[in-house]
Amino acid sequence: MAAPMLPLPEPVHADPARLVAAREHAAEFYRHQLLRAAGPRQYLAGRGMAVLARPHLPWRSGVDLPWRIGYAPPGWTTLVDHLTGAGFTPEELEAAGLATRTRSNRLVDTFRDRIVLPIRDHAGRTVAFIGRAAPGAGPDAPKYLNSPDSAIYHKGQTLYGLAEQHDRLQAGWAPVLVEGPLDALAIWLAYHDSMGTGRAALAPCGTSLTQAQAATVCTLPGAARHGVTVAFDDDTAGHAAADRAFHLLCVHHDVVLRSADLPAGADPGDLIAHPDNAAELRARLTYRARPLAEVVIDHRITAMVARHPRLLVEIPGQVGAVRAVAPILTRVPAPEVVRLVRYVAEVTGTGIDTVTWAVLDLFDTEHDARQSDPRIRSPAGATPSHLAPTAQSASSSDPLAVPTGRVQRAFPLPPRPATTPRATTGHRPVRGVTSRHAGRSR
Repeated sequence: MAAPMLPLPEPVHADPARLVAAREHAAEFYRHQLLRAAGPRQYLAGRGMAVLARPHLPWRSGVDLPWRIGYAPPGWTTLVDHLTGAGFTPEELEAAGLATRTRSNRLVDTFRDRIVLPIRDHAGRTVAFIGRAAPGAGPDAPKYLNSPDSAIYHKGQTLYGLAEQHDRLQAGWAPVLVEGPLDALAIWLAYHDSMGTGRAALAPCGTSLTQAQAATVCTLPGAARHGVTVAFDDDTAGHAAADRAFHLLCVHHDVVLRSADLPAGADPGDLIAHPDNAAELRARLTYRARPLAEVVIDHRITAMVARHPRLLVEIPGQVGAVRAVAPILTRVPAPEVVRLVRYVAEVTGTGIDTVTWAVLDLFDTEHDARQSDPRIRSPAGATPSHLAPTAQSASSSDPLAVPTGRVQRAFPLPPRPATTPRATTGHRPVRGVTSRHAGRSR
């Protein structure tokens, strides 16, 4: 879920260098406050992150910790008083998103009684903050509070952790997309530089993943080498985030997409809270991860079964499920289509022919749309590059890898069923669908 944004300050003609300087001073102030506040340090320790709250503690490589986590005390004007005393004007503090006006026009701190995480740009400058509510905050307090967009910060183009993990990412560590900043910290703590390679987690800053952020992730060196993994919570919001990530990332056809196998109700931050779980977290991000397209298919079918418990028991429901997930198969490279056709047939209890024709019909529909719409017209008979079979697939002994027809295919072309497609004797239960929903076709 996207975190609430602060009200935008009134436009002022502030010097961007002064805004950066104000935020750098604020980051230093918040850091000193954390080192003096027992409660926030105990909270971080309980999350397995005590190392992030120790003063001047070098990491294993001998370099100071890059995150500079701090704490905003509960006073109304603690930061305002500190920064105005350092020579910053009220207008500059408002423009920097560090202070806001009350209804009585009083200037007060934006972040109060929150663990504060600085957001840095590519040059390492502090340009914004994320504030995490104290554990004892009331139900009306938003869990996360984010700096507003400004002349030096655009939340839709920024990823938390990008600057802090620059060395790892440039060395080819594989990027992981997570929901929140504490998840990014958890994955960072699960690895150390002496491993040589690993995973580096990035989080959107108070918004759903954007097209610009997805493009940034896919251009990282590790994305081309190892792919991109998403590690979102196994709940409704996490499923929606994973589905959105798939549709934004799959346009980068040369990037392999995976989903971490996280336990139900847990996120990376929960796993790292236990000292012995770092290895388990690494495993769930790597060899236990599943193809993201499979996970998105599971999400869609699970949601349909929740609404219609007998969906996969009767033939019309099975066919409806196939048609609902077929668009997902048109967004992946050809070799992946072949495997996913089989997967969908297994989880829905239908035949491979039923799934194949559902996907082919979508390809033909998209092909016809390209030919009829001059804005998206492609050369006659052309196949999208990510769907064209490779030489390896075309020459494979696999009977599913047969190019044919007006559009080059990388999967079978069985006889189209004359009537309702015949279902198989059963289906493989989808992850997340309980056994009471499972059944066999008659």
